[in-house]
Order: sequence, then C-alpha cells, then structure tokens
Amino acid sequence: MALKSADDKFKRLVLLEELQRSPALDLSQKKWLRDELMRTRRGIQGERESAHYLDHYFSGTENNVLLHDLRFVIDGEVTQIDHLILNRMGSVYLLETKNYACNLVINERGEFTAEYENARFGIPSPIEQSLRHEKVLRQLLERLGIVGRTQKHPDFHHVVMLHPKATIERPPAKSFDTGNVIKADQFPTWHKSFVDKIGIGTLFKSALNMRSLETTTEWGEKLKRQHRPADLLALPDFMRPRDLTKAALTVLSPPAPKFTTPALSRSQAALPAPPAVAAPPTEAAKRLVCARCDVKISFPDGKFCWNNAQRFGGLAYCREHQALM
Repeated sequence: MALKSADDKFKRLVLLEELQRSPALDLSQKKWLRDELMRTRRGIQGERESAHYLDHYFSGTENNVLLHDLRFVIDGEVTQIDHLILNRMGSVYLLETKNYACNLVINERGEFTAEYENARFGIPSPIEQSLRHEKVLRQLLERLGIVGRTQKHPDFHHVVMLHPKATIERPPAKSFDTGNVIKADQFPTWHKSFVDKIGIGTLFKSALNMRSLETTTEWGEKLKRQHRPADLLALPDFMRPRDLTKAALTVLSPPAPKFTTPALSRSQAALPAPPAVAAPPTEAAKRLVCARCDVKISFPDGKFCWNNAQRFGGLAYCREHQALM
C-alpha cells in the first residue's frame, strides 16, 4: 500500500522560471537557473514514472508499505530518499531514481558514465548514494524503535531505477554485480526474481521477525512524520543578485526631471508648507511584480505600495520585501 506520495514541487518550477527574467542576474547565474530548471524537471518526471510502476505493482498488497520522496535530517545530516519500501518480514528497500534516457556505462570498478549523442560524462555512483542513505536511515530506525520481533534490525536492499528508454552496458557480474541496476518498468520482474533467490533459511529467519500490516503501517507513519520537506524557494549564495534594487529602479523608473526651485518671497516663506503629495506611479512601476525579487504579487500588495509611494519610491514589492523597506 502507498502511504506517502511525492511532494508538490510546482513552486520550485515557478521560481526558477520567473528568476530567469530578472535584470539583476549575470550570465553565469542565468545558466545555473536553466540547468537547475532542467534538473528539477527531469527529477520530477523520473520520480513520477517510477512511482507509477511501484504504485501499480504494490496496489492491494498486504506485505509492503510504500513511501515516496522522503527527506530526513538527522544530527545535521540530510538524506533524500526517492522511494522506500517497508516489508512485513523486516526488509527495507531503498530505491534511487535516475532519469537518464541515455546509454549508461558501468565499468568493473563501479564507475558510472552517461553517454548521449553529443556528450559523455561521468556521474556519481547512485549505488554509493543509496548506501549513504542507508547509514542515516539506520540511525533513524533505531531511534524510532523500528525492529523485528527478535529485536533484529531490518535488512537493507538497494535498487537503482533508470528511465525505461535507457540502455545499460554492464561489466561481468564477478567483477562488479549490477543486478540491482534496472529500468523503472522492470521492478516487478526484478522483485519476483529477488524473492525467489532468497533461501529457505533466510525465509525462516524472516518469518520469525514478521510483523502485522498494522504494525508495518505504523512504522511507515512514524517515518512519514519525520519527513522534512525541502525549502522550495531556497537558492545558493552565489545566486544572490548583484544589486537587485538598483537594477529594478533603473528598469521600472524613468530618470527624475531636473528643475530649479524659484526663490520664495518673505510672505510665502512664512506660510506653512503644504503636505507632501506622492507622485503617482508610472505605468512601468504599476506592474504587479516585486521590484526586488521579480516575483508576481497580488493587486492589494501593489496598491499598498503605490499608496505609500514615499516609503517605497513608487515601486511595488512583495510582502517579504515590504517589511525590509
């Protein structure tokens, strides 16, 4: 049964798309935004396709609990797990999704290389990545008291799921076993084959640790409550604009006209000065876009800024940046 779906990352996509239109970013920053947008889209698509195959395979099952897109923070260390399966017999499957629609080459040393038509580059080992996830997850399971009936800790199994259109070049199994690197649509076949290979002795030991579906579901709920969603609006430090306020003022505001103030007579100088009246915002400044972060804002937020032109200089800001003015 599926207990948790993937988090909605729509806000991340909107942020990356909108920021590319900012006038305060240099070429390297805009390139990072394009690359990050592509990585985010591919990641979402890959996780979605893998989740589809897994949800269909485990629908109605009474032996497994499935969770998608988990992010844990343990002692300051962050781990992101694409898919996690809890088995009633005390097994944990960690599934790492890689949306590479290419030719994936794995050599005898376990090094991964992605080959496209016009590009070839090495990539971090997803197997090693999954093993790092296991290290953090073991600590969390111990703290949550998730163990078998005989106080046995879960057995971990790692699977790397690739795009169904990918091709895989493998080394000899004796040199480096890649049996757990599969295409996403092959998981049902892989899982059945994996279960069939388990010996009778292993099955007997697992049966001693078997828990009910209710208990396994409770474990899944505990892990779900430990999920810490990522900040979808977070950006690395080097993505900070050079001077967004100055650039926005240059784009949105026309140059101030130069004029001289005529000398006042003695009688005029004695009169109290009339209250200052803010100049109406220009048509360019009336855009419902924050002048600092280039994010779309609501009409009430824009109207508030325009009605307080002396404070905001005739420009509109989002609520976060209004508080900084």
